[in-house]
Formats: sequence, structure tokens, C-alpha cells
Amino acid sequence: MDRPELGIETQLVHGDRSAAAGAGVTPPIYQTSSFAFGDAESMAQAARTPTFERFYTRYGNPNHGAVERILASIEGGEAAMVSASGMGAIASTAIALTSAGDHVIAQRVIYDGTRALLSDILGRYGVAVTFVPQDDVTAFAAAMRPNTRLIMLESPSNPLLGVTDVAAVAGIAHEGGALVSIDSTIATPVNTRPLDFGADIVLHSATKYLGGHSDLIAGAVISSRELIARIWDVHHILGASLGPFEAWLLLRGLRTLEMRVERHNANALAVARAMESHPRVVRVYYPGLESHPGHAIAARQMRGFGGLVSIEIDGSFDDARRVIDRLQLFNSAASLGGVESLVAQPAAMWPGSSNAENAREMGIIPSLLRLSIGVERPQDLIADLQHALEGA
Repeated sequence: MDRPELGIETQLVHGDRSAAAGAGVTPPIYQTSSFAFGDAESMAQAARTPTFERFYTRYGNPNHGAVERILASIEGGEAAMVSASGMGAIASTAIALTSAGDHVIAQRVIYDGTRALLSDILGRYGVAVTFVPQDDVTAFAAAMRPNTRLIMLESPSNPLLGVTDVAAVAGIAHEGGALVSIDSTIATPVNTRPLDFGADIVLHSATKYLGGHSDLIAGAVISSRELIARIWDVHHILGASLGPFEAWLLLRGLRTLEMRVERHNANALAVARAMESHPRVVRVYYPGLESHPGHAIAARQMRGFGGLVSIEIDGSFDDARRVIDRLQLFNSAASLGGVESLVAQPAAMWPGSSNAENAREMGIIPSLLRLSIGVERPQDLIADLQHALEGA
């Protein structure tokens, strides 16, 4: 009898395991730039095999391979590739899949680095881009051109947690001969597997939930073997290779991904519900709430709703800052997805990386606070927020 498909919890623990006798329970760190060969022909053969893990670490490394096997397994892809950062993964993908004269469609609310890559960098080399609202499927259809090669999505999006109908957009893209990539960092493969809904490429800032401990910078791409090979060809030339130690840290973080995300999901939903009833909160952005405009789509394509919650307080830019300053359990810091809770004020962060027009398009409200909900006791987080809101 065939063995049933392993659950994600088991894949995360055993998906990279070697059957070799005497192998360590915890894999070693291959902290080396090059690998030695017994003879000239073996080295030449390795050099002709681009994804070989024991030739030169810019090409690949056993620590990379262990992470990549797990990511491909839990996302339901054929292959995966890790990179030195989320932007390394995004840039390698976009550059590999477009050429001068091509057209890209991207949702308007998208990571600012992705927007800059498309508008400021690829635009210099003759790649046109059209930005459309992520919640308007007809806008994606209307933006399609004969030379559209790629549609870039992000769902849920940062910081208002907008939700994109992946299956609908994928249908439009494939009918027109285009590919779909999606930044699924906030969702994680625990909550959503975009390949199951028709996406061709899944991207992650592995810095966030996949690593989970705020101690590494990494990125990942999951797709078919053919597309990963195309992306790798660009990736290793750009030099966006992940260090062996960071790959080892990422592997360690992946072991507990499922249990951490389950706790993030539960805590964030509890915080979102508590904030929705607070008199000083004008609006809560969380796809797990029935009040969220993307809730129906999120419920269809997500198993859980993630650990990011944004709240708009009744007050000014400075009032929002005072709330941050009164918080005791939320660190005021960039990024998200670690075991600890973080708070950020998007309107204070945007001037250095975007312009006012883009901020308005993305709904960056002066009194908006983005909360990355950690794995602490939810009652403690709620009490901390209530204390900060009531006294600011």
C-alpha cells in the first residue's frame, strides 16, 4: 500500500532527511566557498551541472539544497531556489522572465522594492509596467497586452492586508500567454499554496515567517523545474547567493513553521477582534474579519489569515507615535514574522522609500499602525495595546 501524503508538519521536519547511516540529526553547516574533487573529470562534470550542490557555493551548497527540498515540498512545487534576500528572489525572477519590449502587470499595492524594480530599473531597459488595483479582476484583464509576459501579485498585501483572487488572475494571465508570480510572504505556505490556485511562481522574503526568529536575511522562489532553471541562470550571475550559515538558520526556522504560524494566526485574530471593538480604533485591516473587503476570497484560498494586523486610530500622525511610545510588549522595528511582536508606522517609514503619490495609492494613512503579532500570550498583547491607546 502506498504511504499517504505526509502532512506539512512532518514535511518540515523530515523533508530534507538523508537516509545515510550515521548522518547527523542536525545537518552540519557547509561553511565553504568551494568543494574538492578526487579527479579532474569529476570536477569538470560538476561544473557542467549548474545546480550541483558541491561545486561552488555561489552555484549551490548542501545547506541550500536542504532548504530548497523542504520549500518545494510544502508549496507543492517541483523545485525551489534560495537567495540572499527577498528582493534578490524578486529581482532574479523579474529579470529572468522579461526582456526589452515586454510588458508586466503588477498590482498597485505591492512591496515598494518591487515597485521600484519595475518602474525605475526594468523601465530603463525597455520593460513596460501597468499597475492595477489588486481587488479588481477586470482591471487585470483590461491591462493585458499581446506582449504581457508576467503578472506580479502580492497577497495578502502590506500594510492593509488586501487580498488578490489568485485563481481568477491566473486564468486571465494564462489565456494571454503570461506567467503569474506571487509574493506570498505574509500568507506563508501554511496558510496558502498559490500554486494550487494557478500561480506559476511563489516568492518569499524568508527573512519573515519562514525564518521566524528575526536573525537572518533570505529569499526564496518555488516553481517548476524549468522556470527555476531560468531564474537560477540570472540569480547566480547577479551574485544573490545565500550564505551557508543563513541557509542553516533558515532550515532551523522551518522546522517550527507550522506551529508558529498557527499561533500567529490565532493571536492575530484575537487582537484584530479586540481592536475592532475599541473606541479609539477607526478601522482594523485583517482578512480574517468579516468586515474586511477581501474576507470572502481569503476564506476561499487561505487556511488561516496570518499574523499581520493594521489598525487606523482615531487621531493624528503624532497621536499614532504616542501610542507606539506607550507600548511595552511591541518592539518599534521594521520587518515582521518573528516570534516577537513588532509595531511600525507606515507613514513614518514611507518618505525614505516611496513618494507621497504612491503612499496615497497604497492607503498609507498618517494614523495607521502595522502590528506584527508574535507568539506571546494574546491577552497580554491586547492589554498592552489597550493601555497604549487609552493613555496616548
